[in-house]
Amino acid sequence: MDGDLTLFRAAQKDAPQDPFLPRESSYGPSFLDSSACLCALQQVGQRNDGSNDAAWQCIGNQTQGVYEVTTGKWFESLHGGERVNLPIYDASNGPDTNKGLMWDTRKNTFANADPDKLTPYDRACTGVNQTVFSTAFYGAVAEKEAGDTLISAAPCWQQGGVPVKIQDVASWESTGCPLGFLCANNTVNSLPQYCPPLTQCQTARVSGFVCQFGGKNIGMGPFEPVVCQQGYYCPPEFGGRKTLPCPAGTYCQPGAPTPTPCALGSYCPEKSTRQFFLIPLALLIVIDVIITLGLIWYVINRRFRGAREARALARPTGSSALSASMNGYKELFDEDDHDNESVTMSATYMPQRADNWAGFQAALDMPIPESSDTEEYDQGLTPELRAFVDSMRKATDASQFGLSFAYTNLSFQPKGAPRPILQGVTGSIEKGSLTAVMGGSGAGKSTFVNVLMGKTTNTGGSVTVNNIPGKIKKYKKLIGYVPQDDIVLPELTVYENILHSARIRLSRTWASADIKAHVESVIDCLELSHVRNSRVGSVGKPVISGGQRKRVSIGMELAAAPMAIFLDEPTSGLDAASASSIMRTLKAIARLGISVIVIIHQPRLEIFEMLDDLILLANGQIIYQGSEKRVKEFFRDIGFLFPRHANTGDVITDIITGNGRNYKRDGDVSRESLIAHWASSSQSAAIKTRQEALPSDRASIAKTTTIHRKLLRQRGAPRWKQCWLCLQRAVLQQWRTKSTFWFEMGLASLSGILLGLAENSKEGILFIGIYNSPFQVLSIATDNISVPELALLIVIAIGLVSGAPGVKVFSEETLLYRREAEAGHSRIAYFIAKNLSVLPRMALACLHFSTLIFVLSTPIIPWGIAFVTNLVYFYCIYGLASVMSMIVRREDAPLLATMISLVVGILSGAAPPLSKVMEWHIEWLWRLSPATWLAEVYFGQLVEPFRYLYDVDLAASVTGFHLDRIWMNIWVLLLIGSVYRLIAFVGLLVGTRLRL
Repeated sequence: MDGDLTLFRAAQKDAPQDPFLPRESSYGPSFLDSSACLCALQQVGQRNDGSNDAAWQCIGNQTQGVYEVTTGKWFESLHGGERVNLPIYDASNGPDTNKGLMWDTRKNTFANADPDKLTPYDRACTGVNQTVFSTAFYGAVAEKEAGDTLISAAPCWQQGGVPVKIQDVASWESTGCPLGFLCANNTVNSLPQYCPPLTQCQTARVSGFVCQFGGKNIGMGPFEPVVCQQGYYCPPEFGGRKTLPCPAGTYCQPGAPTPTPCALGSYCPEKSTRQFFLIPLALLIVIDVIITLGLIWYVINRRFRGAREARALARPTGSSALSASMNGYKELFDEDDHDNESVTMSATYMPQRADNWAGFQAALDMPIPESSDTEEYDQGLTPELRAFVDSMRKATDASQFGLSFAYTNLSFQPKGAPRPILQGVTGSIEKGSLTAVMGGSGAGKSTFVNVLMGKTTNTGGSVTVNNIPGKIKKYKKLIGYVPQDDIVLPELTVYENILHSARIRLSRTWASADIKAHVESVIDCLELSHVRNSRVGSVGKPVISGGQRKRVSIGMELAAAPMAIFLDEPTSGLDAASASSIMRTLKAIARLGISVIVIIHQPRLEIFEMLDDLILLANGQIIYQGSEKRVKEFFRDIGFLFPRHANTGDVITDIITGNGRNYKRDGDVSRESLIAHWASSSQSAAIKTRQEALPSDRASIAKTTTIHRKLLRQRGAPRWKQCWLCLQRAVLQQWRTKSTFWFEMGLASLSGILLGLAENSKEGILFIGIYNSPFQVLSIATDNISVPELALLIVIAIGLVSGAPGVKVFSEETLLYRREAEAGHSRIAYFIAKNLSVLPRMALACLHFSTLIFVLSTPIIPWGIAFVTNLVYFYCIYGLASVMSMIVRREDAPLLATMISLVVGILSGAAPPLSKVMEWHIEWLWRLSPATWLAEVYFGQLVEPFRYLYDVDLAASVTGFHLDRIWMNIWVLLLIGSVYRLIAFVGLLVGTRLRL
């Protein structure tokens, strides 16, 4: 017990001065001035002039005893006289503070006060009574006289608490009260000190709160400074002795030395601790209202337009007619209505016309011209067919616009393959013929067709086009290809799909009116006029019929005015009537002069008999090539019998696949024997002879080559125009899929609201650090994690909002892109356009998210900087999602993109903190994540403004973030998003080879 008392007394000895503590046994008139100097009225010793009037002596260092020394600063009394034996609180003869004096002991008189000769404690004396100080001093004197505990002079509110000086004289004189603090009772004679906190206050401090009483910040002793209260500011011009309410139009966070002006349009009433962003919120509301009103107008206008069209056009009666007029062929027809798919000669229902117009099929009723006289030929054309033929002639610069193919000893063997896929294929395809390539699985049909189209380069033999040798790939712009699946954009109408193809692929010298006229002729000839403005729809949600979809797919190629067109399984997935109608259309197209080559399996007899020529393959070699009319005779010569009423196509398919035993009882029916028989046949020899006899007129070849070169050079819109056309198409697609847009905006808004509410209770105070020296000991529990946590929540939310929509930018159109790229569309133009098209959507999602989260959480970061930072992070996630769409299957991409976005978000440096990651020497991994750069922007913007109050450099070292890299971080985010897109573009070029 005695040891503890000794330590206590030693601590008291080293404790800072307590100006409230009375040290004399009794006092005359006395008070404490504004600098906590003890001023006492006493009679001055007899001066040289014989006077001994009373004067006021003010001393800063009260340990000397005010009645025992003559040091300090003196002031004449107001009324003079010699009476000093008065009560302590008597103020009838106060000091004259207009002139400070000091006692000259050598001359035994007063002299003007010389600051250089006064101690710092005495130099600060003002002689102005500080009533708060004096009241506490008088109370302590009274308690001492009564023998009570000197509660009024207690330096700390904690009983037995010993204060600790936290700022010395030199520091006080140089800096005074630090910015952001209220030092109401602190002077050079009552220096700032720290007191042990009360239990309640200690609990508050470790919880991150400042001690308060009655709603105001309080210290644990009369001389303990407190941080300036939020909603108020402590102006430095008052030396930290005064606190003022934050005026309207500004806000004051804890420790504010000056009010912070609110951003333009923000709401900040008096005593605001944060600002409420109103302009972004108003902008968001205005944009949403405009979009909603525009959508309502569009729906109403569409309904009225549909009703007008329904009244103006003749429609079939019944419920299906009403549905068709209102919804654009979106409902399946009832059995009682017209059975459109089974109508003879047509794949789709078409309103009856007086002229019995049959589209391209009208060409089948024309006699085959016996001469090359175009005038005689044109006289037999209907006006619609003539319009199409004229467009074709203009596009090809020729009256005969077909391509012929001749190939000799054609072979193809992939690298590393044990045997060739094609070998020794010799033959030709004539202009204006409908040629079918048939064979079993693995026969080499697709490879053969790909070689002719220039998609695959043959490893052996040669191919000529119109008797001109050279690389087939250069003719890609003159060749059309219709894949087996109807790869069209479901959001676009029939007209829009075909028009886009025409604008991209037709000659750049064509005027817009010419292009549209050509498209109209294609639509007319394909008998699609009645569904011209109907959306195509998807296979899962059809709008037009399957036959119509196939015609649209064909129309997209005819729109490019091809000289030859290849089709893979054009009848696949169609009913018998539709398949027959499609093949009659192809037959008619061939009759007009365009070379048509189809890959087909087991065609119906009616379809088989439409074919002009056949190329039958097995094991990559020819079994038969020639006219369809002679194929039965060829196989009969080998010994095969064709049953009566049997489908010739089915029988031939069985024979060429090695299953012909039912048609030949004796002899070899294997594919090898068929190949050998063809090689030794007279037909094969005749073909080879004809190939060798092809004309080699150099002048004619040179002329044709020049025409083709000019034609190829003019084909296709320039890249900038392709980019613009693809951008228009992509924007239209987004407009047509409004539900996904609203879903994304709703999800962004919901995320912003939830995160804003989660942070709302912090009232915008997201960082609490260690106070700057010398007030570190007054610090409360620090909060270095709220800012990184906010950044973590933001990046996770953005990943959830934009991961799946980012995947859909490309994943839904992979097949379409591949088809268009193979047709000569610019890859880079398509890629740039698709990325540009989602920028407004991305910005709107970011606006919804950022506005709502910052309106509710009210951090001090400038809204513009936060919005730009969030926007470039949206840009990064969209880019990352595009990468995912290139390397995984379409059905898996949305989930994987969302998961990867979450992983990238977790690498933001919040947990584990970036500083710990640095210790592991893997900071580079975190820096690869855009989330880390976003978190660094937020940390710098939310922490750096408090440098005057907190040791922000210490906070930066604890977390691992930098404070001054805002624009560097934003540029890096932009770079990362661009790198993601570059990787996605490479994936787009590589195609399925990257896909998992």
